[in-house]
Amino acid sequence: MAAFDNADIQQRLAHALALKNDGKYDEAIAELQAVLASDEKHADARLNLGLIYGFIGRFDESLAELRKVVELHPEHVEAHYNLGMTYAMLSMFEEARAEFTLVLALQPGHAQATKQMSYFSALDK
Repeated sequence: MAAFDNADIQQRLAHALALKNDGKYDEAIAELQAVLASDEKHADARLNLGLIYGFIGRFDESLAELRKVVELHPEHVEAHYNLGMTYAMLSMFEEARAEFTLVLALQPGHAQATKQMSYFSALDK
């Protein structure tokens, strides 16, 4: 497959997000995979692919994509947050706590991560 230029990537990403928002997950996945075939390190494409996999119950693939984002982009706050939320949803609480702790280290005061950590604090009591 030929590589896309940045404008093509942004257009395909926008189209994929519109498809995702319309619940057309299979089509959105295809668009995101096309972006990743051109730029395998594209954080937003990989993040959204991981989110869609989670929406449709493909949790192993969701975790793999989200973990790959934080591996490639360790300071990507949204990726760490969504990985933490996915861990929490799957009752992987220690992993979730670790991700929310990273979010707060990267972005002190992050409202959603602070809220999630408050749940852990309540459980610890």
